[in-house]
Amino acid sequence: MYKRITLFTFICLLALAGIAQNKDTYTILLSGASFAEPNNKWFEMGCRALHAIPINRAVSAESIAHTANKMLDGTLYTPEEFDNIDVFVLMQVHEKDVYNEANLKENYKDYKTPFDASDYAVCYDYVIKRYISDCYNQKFNPKSRYYNTPYGKPASIVLCTHWHDSRPIFNTSVRKLAEKWGFPVVEFDRYIGFSKNQKHPVTGKQYSLIYTGDSQETHGEVFGWHPPHGEHSFIQQRMAAIFADTLRKILLPKEYINE
Repeated sequence: MYKRITLFTFICLLALAGIAQNKDTYTILLSGASFAEPNNKWFEMGCRALHAIPINRAVSAESIAHTANKMLDGTLYTPEEFDNIDVFVLMQVHEKDVYNEANLKENYKDYKTPFDASDYAVCYDYVIKRYISDCYNQKFNPKSRYYNTPYGKPASIVLCTHWHDSRPIFNTSVRKLAEKWGFPVVEFDRYIGFSKNQKHPVTGKQYSLIYTGDSQETHGEVFGWHPPHGEHSFIQQRMAAIFADTLRKILLPKEYINE
């Protein structure tokens, strides 16, 4: 009998510990492509600085259309993960216009599916509206912690620029999209520490090239493409700091909430 009571007490303590951990920790979801996939490490380092749990669903070579289709078929996250996610970060940063409203629909359910990458603005619109709608509808889900709450699960979406300023179409349009919805933007391009407007004083070439092992021609000029991976990479460290600084502006430290 004593052993049963001890075992029951131990199980209860584990359950309470799990609840406390979940209560005291933010969970952040990231969707993106090669600049965001887990080998980079800026997202994971940034989350560690925030004492947050990272869920990195970025996959190299994917586009925002892949994110939209994963939301469509329910594979971007599980229902349990969704209920725990506090912030959804989007870093699909191809040099595309993500703001163009020409083909947008009022109801996200009216889009023709599955999505392709022909219109990034449409895919971004679907992802945003679908996520906000799903968050609100958690108020009707008996299995959700937000069941019967006035506004359901708070929908917190954060957008990102490219890691430097060589993609003006995307960087400009993503800021317009963020302003339209009232979303924060992780401005990597503004705080990365160099600009396409000024060549490197020693090499005479685009500054971004010294930080990469490959290059890409954009709008008639050659820029650095993929920064080195890993926690020892200067660019990954810099991006982690910029990301964490932005998220601190919208995430109240948990100790203030739980006092």
